[in-house]
Amino acid sequence: MQPAFEENTAAFEQTVRAVIGLAEGFTDAEWELPTDCPGWTVKDMVSHLVSAEELFLGDPLPAHDLPDLPHVQNELGRMVEIGVDVRRPLPGAQVLEQLKAVLERRLAMLREVDPAAEAPQPDGKPGDYTRLMMFRAFDCWIHEQDIRRATGRPGGLDSLAGAATWKVLLPGLPFVVGRRAGAEPGESVAFEITGAREYSVGVVVDGNGRGVLGDVPAEPTTRITLDWEDYVKLAAGRCAPGEAKAVVEGDRELAGRILANMAVTP
Repeated sequence: MQPAFEENTAAFEQTVRAVIGLAEGFTDAEWELPTDCPGWTVKDMVSHLVSAEELFLGDPLPAHDLPDLPHVQNELGRMVEIGVDVRRPLPGAQVLEQLKAVLERRLAMLREVDPAAEAPQPDGKPGDYTRLMMFRAFDCWIHEQDIRRATGRPGGLDSLAGAATWKVLLPGLPFVVGRRAGAEPGESVAFEITGAREYSVGVVVDGNGRGVLGDVPAEPTTRITLDWEDYVKLAAGRCAPGEAKAVVEGDRELAGRILANMAVTP
């Protein structure tokens, strides 16, 4: 198998098993705790992981009359919500057993696939199973972190799936700087990520107003330093800009626009 496919699959398995390990210790009350995702409890998060892997296995969505829910905003949201809402009457322990079972089915399937074969991608772009498993590691890890915050069980920030998450989120930075924040041509931003994972990357805006990834500029227009967990929470839309502990040097107004537009996931 391709090393990248094996690494992404290992990251996916690691984060799902981490959720399983956490869930085995949940009380009835903890299953019902709210998370940073509007409308979703801890149990809903685990239900989503089950449903998503069932879909990638080719299982049909269950026949279910979904009620009107304020946090469901579009058709994609409705499709995702079906697998969650149908499990709301179930006890958390039963949903956990479903997650264990679907993980084993998924790993068995992945042992048989060609990593280079075309696979459906969450962002709709063409890609193979290697790319798909990077996204699955990212998605499951984001929800692992949602669950950890909701239940007061921090950890896993430096895991393999955290590395996959950086690969998924990194391409969003030029769009944030150049398009959303409206940085001017020639302006540049240095991003310094610290803590459990450490990264340094620069974005320079070209003559067409597009951000371009590269090395950290020697004299950036602004420098933004963020803890890894805060960066993830911002990029995943899990907190407001003012809730992240950002250290800014240089153009503070530009930095403020960037931080206000960091969310790049649905």
